[in-house]
Amino acid sequence: MQVRTYKTHVSAIDYDSPMGQKEALLAGAKRCLVEKGYGQTTARDIAEASGAHLGSIGYHYGSKDRLMNLAVLELSSDWGDTIARLVRRANGESLLDRLAASLSAIRDTLPNTKDLQSASIQALAQAQFDDELRTTFANGAADARREIAALLIGSNDDQHQPDAGEAGVGSLVYAFTIGLVAQFLIDPESLPEAEQITEALRLLAGDSD
Repeated sequence: MQVRTYKTHVSAIDYDSPMGQKEALLAGAKRCLVEKGYGQTTARDIAEASGAHLGSIGYHYGSKDRLMNLAVLELSSDWGDTIARLVRRANGESLLDRLAASLSAIRDTLPNTKDLQSASIQALAQAQFDDELRTTFANGAADARREIAALLIGSNDDQHQPDAGEAGVGSLVYAFTIGLVAQFLIDPESLPEAEQITEALRLLAGDSD
């Protein structure tokens, strides 16, 4: 399985142009997120990682916090795209089979995206103290839950409004995904294997042999 790499390269950016500096700062912020974490990154760290001037952070983004928020949102969007691709590829005759296949595929990506997952969890905690960031995360999560539910259920109607059960499917996958990420970051050895995920879901559904 091919998993997107999150190490950000900035060597091809033209630092002398204003747009080049802006792009470099965003790339540098992403690099700091995966290498240092949200709470440990300073404005000077971003400037050093990007090769841009320290003062250009305020000029282009208003503040270091706004730049960091944008960086984590872009990385989270990339991760969300990965989840959507995995769910779309999940095979199975029943919804339960597709759910198990999706969670197993998501589980398999975690070792290759550890730094990103750590940064995302830190950003979720930071969102409790930043209304703008929390609102953006909430809107993005709502869209993700709807998309996941539609993919698992097999709806191709972009305008389809999920009923309570369908909405619950999206919320369940979202909750399971966050739980798998947290479990992996805290105790990777305890992460269930794909077969365990499948059997656990069948047991919960009363469909265990």
